[in-house]
Amino acid sequence: MLRLRRRSLASINAELRDGVIPASEGLRRVADVTPAAGGGQPHNYRTVALIIACALFMEGMDATVLATALPAMARDFHVPVTHLSSALTAYLLALAIFIPASGRFADRFGAKTVFRLAILVFLAGSLLCAQARDLPFLILARFLQGAGGAMMIPIGRLVLLRSVRKEDMVAATSWLIMPALVGPIIGPPLGGFIITYLDWRWIFYLNLPVGLLGVVLVTKFIAEVRGERPVRADFLGFILSGVSLGCLLFGFEMTSRSGELRGAAALIAVGLVTGALYVRHAGRRQDPILDLSLMQIPTFRLSVIAGSLTRITQGAQPFLLPLMLQVGFGMKASSSGAITIAGAMGSLGMKWLAPGLLRRFGFRRSLVVNGLLGAAGYAVCGILRPDWPLPVIFGVLMASGFFMSFQFTAYNTIAYDEIDPGRMSAATSFYATFQQLMLSLGICVGAAALHLAMAPSGRITPQPGDFTVAFLVVTAISASATIWNLKFSKTAGEEMSGRVPRSPQGQVAQEQTAKS
Repeated sequence: MLRLRRRSLASINAELRDGVIPASEGLRRVADVTPAAGGGQPHNYRTVALIIACALFMEGMDATVLATALPAMARDFHVPVTHLSSALTAYLLALAIFIPASGRFADRFGAKTVFRLAILVFLAGSLLCAQARDLPFLILARFLQGAGGAMMIPIGRLVLLRSVRKEDMVAATSWLIMPALVGPIIGPPLGGFIITYLDWRWIFYLNLPVGLLGVVLVTKFIAEVRGERPVRADFLGFILSGVSLGCLLFGFEMTSRSGELRGAAALIAVGLVTGALYVRHAGRRQDPILDLSLMQIPTFRLSVIAGSLTRITQGAQPFLLPLMLQVGFGMKASSSGAITIAGAMGSLGMKWLAPGLLRRFGFRRSLVVNGLLGAAGYAVCGILRPDWPLPVIFGVLMASGFFMSFQFTAYNTIAYDEIDPGRMSAATSFYATFQQLMLSLGICVGAAALHLAMAPSGRITPQPGDFTVAFLVVTAISASATIWNLKFSKTAGEEMSGRVPRSPQGQVAQEQTAKS
C-alpha cells in the first residue's frame, strides 16, 4: 500500500518541483502589444505567472491531499486499498492521451480559451469525484479530471510563452512556481485534517473555489492567442501516440509492483511497437501531433536529452525516499511525510535566487556545475542512516530539492531559446510528453535498482544498504547529463538570463507598446 500511494503521485509532485515553465526566442509579444481580454491594459509577467499558478496549485494540492485519503476512500467503497490504483492510473492514462494534443487544440481554438476550458474540465472531474459512490464511477471521474490536467500544464506554459517578454522569462518562472510549490507542502497536513475532522470528499470540493478564481482571472487578465495557421487533424498520430504513451506509462508504473512484471513487460513492448509505428507515421507527415523534427534544434535537443536523464533520477527519488524512511529506517508515515516536504521547501527557496544566478553565470556553466551538485545531493540521500540527526536529514533533502529545482528551471527555460513562434505549441506538447514519460521511467529505474541490490542476499525487505545502491545508480544517471550540458553554447540563453541587452525586436515591441 505504501508503494502504491507514493509511486502514483511521484510524477505529478516531481513535475511541480520541475521548474515547470520554459521560455523561447522571438515570441509574439502578446502582453506587450495586445490589450488584455475585456479591453484592459497589458499586464506584467507577475500577473500572468500567478494566474497560471492557480491551476498548478490546484493540481498539486489535489494530488498530495489525495494520498492521505486512499484508506478512507477504500473503506467507503468496500474495496481493498490496492484497488484504488485503477483510479490513480486512470489519471495517468488521460495525461498520456491528451498531452500530445494540447498544443494542437491551443493553436486551433486559442490558448486562453483552451486553458480556461481545461480548468473547467478539471473542476467537473473534481466535482464528480466528490460525488462518487463506487469505484467504477471514481475511475471515470478521475479520467475526466486527468483530461483537464493534461491540458492545464502544457497550455499554461504556452500562455506564459506568448504573454511574457523573453528577458522576463526566468523571473516569470520563479513567480509562477511559488504557488505551485505550496500545494505539495500543505497537501499532507491538510489531507490529514480533512480525513480526521471532515470527509474525504472535501478534498475534491476544495478545488472548486481555486479553479473558479483561476477562470475569472484568466478571463479578465490574459489575452487570446492562437497559431497563425490552422493545422490538419492527425487522428492516426493521436491514436498511435496515445496507445504508445499510455502503455509505456502504465508499464513503467507496474514494474515496481510485486507480481506484475510480466504484465508490465507486455505493456512496455506494446508501447515500444506502437511508438515505432508512430515514428514511421510522423516521418510521412508535415505536421504530426508530436513533431520529432524539433530534435534538430540544438538547445531544444540538448535540453530534452539532458533533462530526460536528470528527470529519471527525479522520478526515482519520490519512490525511493519514502520507502527508505519508512521501511529502511522504521519511521512512521506521518514522520516520513513531514521530512519529505524538505525537498519542496528547498525548491521554493531556490526560486528567489534563480534569476540572479543565471544572470551571473549563464546557462551552460550553471547547468554543468549545479547538475553535479544536484547529483551529489542524491548520492548523499543514499548514505543517510537511521541514527543521523533529523535536522541533518532535513537539511540534506532541502539542499537536494534546491539544486534539482534550479536545474529544471534552467532546462525548461533554455529549451525554447531557438524555437520559432509558429512551432511553439508543438514544442510545448513534445516537451511535456517527454517530461511525463521520463518521470515515470524514473520509478521503473529506481525500483529495478532496489530489486537488484536485494537480489544477492535474497532479502524480501530492503535494508538501508540496498537503498544506498539504488540511490547511487540513479545518481550516476543524472551525473551523465553533464556530457550533454557541456555541449550547450557558452552564449546560449544570454538574452533570457539578462546577460546581454534585449534583442532589437524586443526593443521595437516595447516602443510600439509605449506609443499605443
